Amino acid sequence: MAEVTVVGGGLAGSEAAYQLAERGHDVTIREMRPVRGTPAHQTNDLAEIVCSNTFKSEDPSNAHGLLKLEMEALGMGGSLLLATARASRIPGGTALTVDRREFSARMTAAIEAHPRIRVERGEVTELPEGPAIIATGPLTSDALSAAIRRALGDEGLAFFDAIAPVVSSESLDMETLFAASRWGKGEGDDYLNAPMTREQYDTFVEALRTGEGYEGHDWENVPYFEGCLPVEVMATRGPETLRFGPMKPVGLPVPQWGGKRAWAVVQLRREDRAGQMWNLVGFQTRLKIPEQKRIFRTVPGLENAEFLRWGSIHRNTYLNFPARLTAHGSLPGRPELLFAGQITGVEGYTESTAVGILAAANLDRIVRGLEPVVPPATTMLGGLMRYLRESEPRHFQPMNSNFGLVDPLEVHVKKKEEKRERLVERARADFAAWIRENELAPEPAAV
Repeated sequence: MAEVTVVGGGLAGSEAAYQLAERGHDVTIREMRPVRGTPAHQTNDLAEIVCSNTFKSEDPSNAHGLLKLEMEALGMGGSLLLATARASRIPGGTALTVDRREFSARMTAAIEAHPRIRVERGEVTELPEGPAIIATGPLTSDALSAAIRRALGDEGLAFFDAIAPVVSSESLDMETLFAASRWGKGEGDDYLNAPMTREQYDTFVEALRTGEGYEGHDWENVPYFEGCLPVEVMATRGPETLRFGPMKPVGLPVPQWGGKRAWAVVQLRREDRAGQMWNLVGFQTRLKIPEQKRIFRTVPGLENAEFLRWGSIHRNTYLNFPARLTAHGSLPGRPELLFAGQITGVEGYTESTAVGILAAANLDRIVRGLEPVVPPATTMLGGLMRYLRESEPRHFQPMNSNFGLVDPLEVHVKKKEEKRERLVERARADFAAWIRENELAPEPAAV
């Protein structure tokens, strides 16, 4: 088997290294800590988690629970991260919540004890030669970021994450909203629009001004760009700021109002081809999640909105995946150099690790002379990968797992619970068939 390199000893990198080693490869993990530290990490352990200590739900009817089932199925003997998390579990309701220090210590011990894995400490400043996975996460060093930028081009790498909320189409009141592009430009269903009266707008702006927000971590305290100000910051700049910004009503006559113009309009942009997910345009925010739910549900037509992604603004190094990478996450000219984890444009610990498992499975295939494969979009991991490769590059933003990513059912199911059950049943069957078809989970290699 081949010798491979994994750059980054976080969650995705540690899992990818373990999966490659279990497939018979000799793996070197290159982790810069403690030779070079970061503002976020407090230990030298691998797979240190720094923001939250939960891997979210294990319920298979939940998007995160379904993704965990797929991780277990694709991994050699399951997922190292999930096994370690369960061994480090502390009470957390239905969520897989862990003792942070115990979890990272157990992950480090498992990696260092593996006879096919070697850990080298020190900063990597150039993209490695030979088969490799880059999984350096949101705090990729400046030198390696520069090397990635040289390989991808100036527009291939972002350092600042301004994310607007995404809502489910089936939770929207389509009688209140209307489909139209400003001045009739573009396709007629590119945008949905929520018209507001002056009274509704004033109430909304006041709610934004007084809403409780996150202060952010020390390593996220970077200045806001004028082009991606939090919506609540725009609200504090004056009562008309939003109405002359992302909530500008001009060019959008309201059909329900006899063609009159609204005082302000909230626009929602299609996030996927099937129109299952809609992005609140210009509504990047640092409001706390309960505040986002409370305030954004006062927008006409969004009273019962189901949020598939919450808004956020933080420092985050990530790639413009749809514009610069192949479908399996490699450089176009180097199929054996893959990217994995949060740097690919996924949000969340579980999502990052799942992409790491897939990258390991594909790198194993590539070095054995086989074509890389991606799960079908009826599965959670497949839907996530499709989002990464098919998003509009100009509007690409990181995404977490949710049912809006997967293909809709061929038959309409009205009840949400039944719909989820059918989506999960289909996803599990299709994922299992995909694994069998591509022989992705053979017996672990002898050591």
